[in-house]
Amino acid sequence: MSPSPPVPDPAADPQHAAADRPGPASADLAQPAIERARRLTDVVTRLRRALRSSIRTDYPWESLPMAQVELLQTLAAAPLRVGELAARQRLAPNTVSGLVGKLLEAGFVDRQADPGDRRTARIALTPAGRRQLDDWQRAHERRIATALDTLSSADREAVMQALPALDRLARALAEPPSLE
Repeated sequence: MSPSPPVPDPAADPQHAAADRPGPASADLAQPAIERARRLTDVVTRLRRALRSSIRTDYPWESLPMAQVELLQTLAAAPLRVGELAARQRLAPNTVSGLVGKLLEAGFVDRQADPGDRRTARIALTPAGRRQLDDWQRAHERRIATALDTLSSADREAVMQALPALDRLARALAEPPSLE
């Protein structure tokens, strides 16, 4: 049996090592855009998955699927018609109708007459829906604060420094793509 080839050490790769250091990394900027996008996609996906699974640990009675929580978050600003909710969530209206139906059954939302068009209804948070959303938000905030406390102060600062850019990225992604 011939010896197996050595396994490369990612830390020995200067580009990989630079990418793992906090702060601006010239190797990151030199990567093609698709590679940076792939890396960000991977991290965001893992972060979302970790948040979803960790909330079950800190908040085991939570049974709302993320899609329903996102609808409650959207409705926290103001009541909306199902079509408006669908457009904001970028979901099909029949999908939103199904989610709203579940939230109606749970007592977290109700239908209100639309003052501008009596033929349609707006979906609004109920006090129970507001409490549920507030509890969910506090549980997430506690979980994230605990996780942030495990990071070095440099990593915590890097995360906080990235927030404005991540917010701008989220806004750019939320805009409908141009047809040019």
